[in-house]
Parts: sequence; C-alpha cells; structure tokens
Amino acid sequence: MKKGIHPEYMETKVTCACGNTFTVKSNKKELHIEVCDKCHPFFTGKQGTVTKTGRVEKFNRKYGLNQDKAA
Repeated sequence: MKKGIHPEYMETKVTCACGNTFTVKSNKKELHIEVCDKCHPFFTGKQGTVTKTGRVEKFNRKYGLNQDKAA
C-alpha cells in the first residue's frame, strides 16, 4: 500500500433513528442511519402482511359491482 493516499480507518459511532447506537470501523467519525437490526421489520418479526388486490377487484369495488350477486 502506498503511504499517504488512504483514508484513516477508525472506530465509528453509528446512531439509528430508533435511538440504537453501536460502533463499527469506517473512515468517518459518525454515521446516522434510518433503520438497524433492532427496528427493521425483517429482524424484529413484526412484518406486516400486504394483501394485493387485482385489477378486476379494484374495478368492481370502484364501480360498486359485487360478484356475489351474479348468479
């Protein structure tokens, strides 16, 4: 490695939006992040289930058509 061209590698304090703090190695003194392993839904297990409706269901709901009455 050439001397004098590489950034300094130091302990970095990382602060999450949820308030969690931890240290890592980086070339910056502080990092501010939005999500971490303490608040991300994948790691916490509090992931919401998203139900996607199709185009036909959206059309029927928009125009008040009910498929149960079609017989």
